[in-house]
Amino acid sequence: MALSLMRKQGTYKPDVVTYMALSLMRKQGTSKPDVVTYMALSLMRKQGTYKPDVVTYTAMIDGHCLQNKMDKARGVFQLMIKEDCSPDIHSYNVLINGYCKAKRLDEAIELFNEISRTGPTPNNVTYNTLMQGMFQLGRVDDVCKLLGKMLAFGLVPSQVTFLILLGGLFKSGKLKDALKNFQAMQNSGLELDIIFYNVVIDGLCKAGHFEDAKELFRELSINGLQPDVYTYTILINGFCKGGSIPVV
Repeated sequence: MALSLMRKQGTYKPDVVTYMALSLMRKQGTSKPDVVTYMALSLMRKQGTYKPDVVTYTAMIDGHCLQNKMDKARGVFQLMIKEDCSPDIHSYNVLINGYCKAKRLDEAIELFNEISRTGPTPNNVTYNTLMQGMFQLGRVDDVCKLLGKMLAFGLVPSQVTFLILLGGLFKSGKLKDALKNFQAMQNSGLELDIIFYNVVIDGLCKAGHFEDAKELFRELSINGLQPDVYTYTILINGFCKGGSIPVV
């Protein structure tokens, strides 16, 4: 309706920013995604002045993913390729993330395998997204294999990668594996901030290892760290659920 009015009045010719705004409307749920997406793309092609680029297509894909309309997202992705607009790694990451959140992990892995063979090169975000998706579905062994692939390709895991690994292992009930990896991180010289310690303290409390949690808390000052509000909240919640009040 807005585009039609603009064209009739002749006061303003919609440009790529206009179409991106329409895409944002769709992402926010203020307009119907199917209508806006395909109307915008159709008009851009008909005008011939502005050709949708990788940013435009990716924004539209992301909007469908946010509304869990994965088949529509894949449709825009395929249209993007058909129109000779090559998806970049961000385009793939957006689609992989959508599949993971929709718990359609096999399709996310299929996309990952595709870019591993033909490009673009997966980055930290790609691996982190897949790891989170695998943990959510309890596929811990697949996470370990994926991390191995990441290292084999010479990609250095980020702090986010390690946090996903630790948090996922604790939530999956793999206490020994989580602590083993945490120890390896400490020994490697990786700079571990309070967020790492909060994850481990939380994991220990939820597993009922309150004394170990208190001991790790006491190590914070030795490692030059200060507990934050989350640290105290984790300890209080953990110990209260365990039937005691923490004395740290």
